[in-house]
Amino acid sequence: MQNFDTKQFTEQFESMFFGPARTYAALSVDYTEKLVNAQLDAGKAYTDTGMAQLRSLMNVKDAEGLRTYMEGQQKVAKDLTERLKGDAEKVVSLQQDFVQQSQKLTEDNVKQATETATKAAK
Repeated sequence: MQNFDTKQFTEQFESMFFGPARTYAALSVDYTEKLVNAQLDAGKAYTDTGMAQLRSLMNVKDAEGLRTYMEGQQKVAKDLTERLKGDAEKVVSLQQDFVQQSQKLTEDNVKQATETATKAAK
């Protein structure tokens, strides 16, 4: 009858399952935090722009003021378009980084699991 080595089993279980699961969870939490912060920043910027536009509209008192406001709308539209583009690029960059780190983590874990299984087989 073979003796069951609980310490070795625990170490193998840790290195093959719990360790990688914690690492992936940490990666996911970091990604989620970055994504939420990017969304909050974008939401604040869009809200601030909208509120500024409402304040500008409230200051329109005559035809000249309306003309000035309407001219300003073109700049606001251009700025918002650029902001949207930048925000979309930021999200894509975050997603690509997450995918690359996930792939590397998976490759490292497969390599480690293979090494552990080879050692255990000896």
